Amino acid sequence: MENPVLIFGAGNLGLTALDLFQRNNVVVYGLLDDNKDLHSKEFNDVSVLGETDDDGFLKLIGQKCEAFVAIGDGRVRKRLVKMLNERRKVQPVNAIHDTATVSAMATIGHGNLIAAQAVVNSFAEIGQHCMIQSGVIIESKAKLGDYVNVGTGSLINSDVTVEEGAFIGSGVTIIAGVTIGKNARVGAGSVVVENVETGTTVFGNPAKKL
Repeated sequence: MENPVLIFGAGNLGLTALDLFQRNNVVVYGLLDDNKDLHSKEFNDVSVLGETDDDGFLKLIGQKCEAFVAIGDGRVRKRLVKMLNERRKVQPVNAIHDTATVSAMATIGHGNLIAAQAVVNSFAEIGQHCMIQSGVIIESKAKLGDYVNVGTGSLINSDVTVEEGAFIGSGVTIIAGVTIGKNARVGAGSVVVENVETGTTVFGNPAKKL
């Protein structure tokens, strides 16, 4: 990546993204966050410059600067992505850790975070603006929709489909062929052996509806 990047979010995900870019020798121009208590603070010599809708910084995005949205709340992430699409005519870039393994035969969209030691195997499909945390394994032919969150150490087996906006907690195992519905939530440590309906929250081993 030739251009520097501006990161939206200075919380845990923002700092993870900062580390990912710096490890890949990408210059981070700065961080933006709506929490005024963070403004002017520095993280590894990179400053929190202002709020996420500050036109003074947004106007840099495009030819001079790339963008990455590192916000855990999917609704806020979606709003910021829409703003970047409409006002700056850009798509956020991907942030992929140098220790992650992504198959050349996998398909990856825009704006995804793929953290340390994550594995994306052959013919897996990752949508856009997903957050894939450390140690996640996404097996062959698994499909993740847009705005999916997958927690640390989770295993998404072959032929699993995780639909848009779903949240998968840490240490979850999803058995091959299962579908996780749109905006569903799977609690940490769960083992999912059957389909999860849209908007449903499940937990346990085997996972049951709460």
